[in-house]
Amino acid sequence: MAQRQVPITRLGKFFGSEDFALDVSMGMEWLDGDMNFTIVLYKVDRNKTLQDDVYGEVLPDGVQFMAPISINAYVRIEQAQNSFLSTSKIIQNEPGNLTFHVYQKELENLETTIELGDYIGYWITEDQVRYYSIVDAGSPNYDNKHTYGGYKKFYFSYVATPVSENEFRGI
Repeated sequence: MAQRQVPITRLGKFFGSEDFALDVSMGMEWLDGDMNFTIVLYKVDRNKTLQDDVYGEVLPDGVQFMAPISINAYVRIEQAQNSFLSTSKIIQNEPGNLTFHVYQKELENLETTIELGDYIGYWITEDQVRYYSIVDAGSPNYDNKHTYGGYKKFYFSYVATPVSENEFRGI
């Protein structure tokens, strides 16, 4: 039995699928051609990652990755935070989270998804990369913020936290 398809016609009188596709393609061109923000996705290969037979926990050095993928994204790094360690008087400067937005079409073209636990590399300078772990996988993305005037969803927003070199240092 074929899945029933219902066209979205909320803005059909003034805005349709052709207009939507044009606006998304112009946005992608702006992001890729003008802004040129790039992140590198280190996707965890959940099928090859080695797990404990009893509890299903990942073994030390058991995480396996797929080949890195370069993705065009709109990136924002939050301001660093100064905080005290537990109950001590030692102040620690915590790097800010990385928030980034990716067009759904970009992920479709690359035939990938971004999931909780995947890692992101972002070049801070020409010779320094900072690694982050995905803590908010951008779903659902059909709220008003992620749709074009309530018409259709077209991008995902992700949040990633900085990781130490002990946790991940690239492939």
